[in-house]
Amino acid sequence: MEKIKIIKPGIFTTIQDKGRWGYERFGIPVAGVMDDFAARAANILVGNHQYSETLETTFSGPEIIFYCDEIISITGADMNPKINGESVPMWTSLLIKAGDILSFSGLVSGVRTYIAFSRGINVPDIMGSKSTFTRGGLGGYKGRKLVTGDEIKLGSRDLHNSGSYLPQKFLPIYKKEETIRVIMGPQDNYFTDDAIGTFLNSKYTITSEADRMGYRLDGPKIIHKKDADIISDGIVFGSIQVPGHGSPIIMMADRATTGGYTKIATVITPDLSKLGQMGTGNLIRFKKVSLEEAHQIYKEYENTFNKIKDIIDSNRFEFNKIRKFNLKIDRKSYNISIREIK
Repeated sequence: MEKIKIIKPGIFTTIQDKGRWGYERFGIPVAGVMDDFAARAANILVGNHQYSETLETTFSGPEIIFYCDEIISITGADMNPKINGESVPMWTSLLIKAGDILSFSGLVSGVRTYIAFSRGINVPDIMGSKSTFTRGGLGGYKGRKLVTGDEIKLGSRDLHNSGSYLPQKFLPIYKKEETIRVIMGPQDNYFTDDAIGTFLNSKYTITSEADRMGYRLDGPKIIHKKDADIISDGIVFGSIQVPGHGSPIIMMADRATTGGYTKIATVITPDLSKLGQMGTGNLIRFKKVSLEEAHQIYKEYENTFNKIKDIIDSNRFEFNKIRKFNLKIDRKSYNISIREIK
């Protein structure tokens, strides 16, 4: 049977895709992946549609046994992935055999890792998406994060025996300090010029109150002209709210659909992936860009995926057998696995 079983779930592993769009007017959050770039790249590597479902795992990876042959890719945060105890590369297609065990042995960089399956994950579409919204018990696998013993069916697609890898020049570098570009507004007029200067010229630390719903930041207070409250209006991924206490909150994938706090700025789409790989203690500095600049940055971001897809499709290889060697260097022994490709 085409399925996997969760031996260990990791801290927080869920099924996520592009998200549940078109239902916010009914109070249904979008959810979806926190790192759009890593998730889309993972899907391209295994021949899926870019916005197909993946496993998103946070801070520590799961341990999974496969009951069928499969091709997967692992992108995003480096959590030291291993198959049957042997290290495997990230950002490449990996051939899995029935009985193989995928595991992870510690976080090196980033926060969230994505695992894409060429067969796809066979869970129901809820309102056009397989994304998990845990607070509402909606989507994914039983509306919750994965736990030990969960058996998840994969799709029934034929397994194509080919793979590829993402060229080095496209690989993101996850930093503990980032400049995040924003468009000001929609309620920046609720703040003094000094307050906006504080927002744009200060460093903010991501606090322990950071999850898929939002990141609360610690740093210089941002002062309102008068009130912090507004008539509730829509919230998007990347909205930066400033409640009365003056500490900004960046709204993330599992945000509510509306809110009544002033929003001083909005993070541009390409930089949301950077935020998705940041966690408690990491530092953020905000940089203002114009709407026209944001549009151009977004066009370049989307064009990157066209380039990636073209390169990956032209560099497909066939999986063949693995040769294993023992190499000794300076009296140290190293086990090396080489997969033949043609």
